[in-house]
Amino acid sequence: MTHPGPNQGPLLSAELLARDDLRLALVEHDFAAAFRLVKKYGGLSQNRIASACQLTPGKVSTIMSGSQKVTSFEVITRIADGLGIPGHLIGLAARPWEGHRSEPPEVVRDSRPADGMPWHPEVTTALAVQLTGSDLAMDRRTAARLLTAAALTGTTLLDPLEGWLAAPARGEERRRPGRLGVHEIAQLEQTAVAFRRWDHQFGGGLRSKAVLGQLNDTAAALEDRQSPEVEKRLYRVMAQLSGTAATMSWDSGRQRRAQDYYRLALRAAHAGDDIPFGANVLAGMARQMLYTDRPTDALELIRLAQDGSRGLSGPRVRAMLHTREAWAYAAMGRVAAFRRATGQAEEALASAVPQKEEPHWIGYFDQAELSGVTGGRLLDLARTDPQSHAESASEHIRAALTARGTEAGRSHALDRIGLAETRFLAGDLTGAVEETQQAVAAASLTQSSRVRTRLGGLYQYTVGRSESRVVREARDSIRELLAN
Repeated sequence: MTHPGPNQGPLLSAELLARDDLRLALVEHDFAAAFRLVKKYGGLSQNRIASACQLTPGKVSTIMSGSQKVTSFEVITRIADGLGIPGHLIGLAARPWEGHRSEPPEVVRDSRPADGMPWHPEVTTALAVQLTGSDLAMDRRTAARLLTAAALTGTTLLDPLEGWLAAPARGEERRRPGRLGVHEIAQLEQTAVAFRRWDHQFGGGLRSKAVLGQLNDTAAALEDRQSPEVEKRLYRVMAQLSGTAATMSWDSGRQRRAQDYYRLALRAAHAGDDIPFGANVLAGMARQMLYTDRPTDALELIRLAQDGSRGLSGPRVRAMLHTREAWAYAAMGRVAAFRRATGQAEEALASAVPQKEEPHWIGYFDQAELSGVTGGRLLDLARTDPQSHAESASEHIRAALTARGTEAGRSHALDRIGLAETRFLAGDLTGAVEETQQAVAAASLTQSSRVRTRLGGLYQYTVGRSESRVVREARDSIRELLAN
């Protein structure tokens, strides 16, 4: 095998390897994009790329067309060694030949996080183009593979997010003039609001392609030169669309992809100087960690959100962050800390002034939402100590159901399931069966995988009670819905 070294010389220049778009493609193992960039900016033909990487020209052609993905470790190492790509750019250890490379020292930017992708607006835009382009062209096999991709946790997840605390960098001048005005950007903002509302109501990613298409268009607009105010508002639209794409991916069972869009949302909020929404994104990431039984990671994410948004967020945002903090404490079994954080959430919400406008995306957080999330956390505690917490959980969840009604969609279904579980835990079999039937009816109106997962958890309470006809009927209704 040939390696780039002092005799042969590197095939890719230091300038090409420093391009953000190439680095993004390599990090994602998107070799179709990487080969196209190498061909365009490195002057290498497909035959030259094939020869260097010990691939056939036909293989390179199918990779570049996107019809074949590179997943083999052996092929990835051949590409790295053949083209002279340093290991850290492609997820490999340092290659044996790297000591022979003679490259100018790389400029270190203050905003560069641990994952090597700087917190610059241009990187955020390039990431959005690549991520949405990949998902819009995704085939069923790739989609199925994403379902099994594990979510990032621990240091791998947390350390790269520290860049959110740094001041936003100024964007570079675009060559092409932008054409968006105040009217067009206002329309885009309303579209982002509508998509968010649909996701809250229906769940399940029913309109995910539309969201991704709009997100891709927004990124394309940011590649042009816009006025500073329009650019800032565009990044805020990107942040909200990315947040919606994250929850849709999560609702469709794609945990890792949800994280990709959450991280894009955080970067876009950072580029748009929207600190409160960035805190909201971190809260969403924390909720994902809580659903996957990682309360310590969730607590770190909430603390990052609270540190970065202190003095900049309104009372509803602060209340919401305290409820996520309380959730983490409940998951850890720290009852006193849970009650303290819940009390702080109640105090923050009580200080909200109805006449004072807060961002539309936090408008959902009212007394009903606080009752619902508090009831849900008491339910978590009731699973280990039903005598102490089941009735209190039931009271809070009933208050939430009464206040927000069926139009809450996914939240209504989750509340119904939670209430049924509290009745099972309290030993109220008649009430549990009645609530289970209502939970199944509510769950049938949403495509959310979260709702179905929770409903599957309710099924276990019906097992071993076959002597009761009504329990058998409740169990059969759950089984039938999950089967469909």
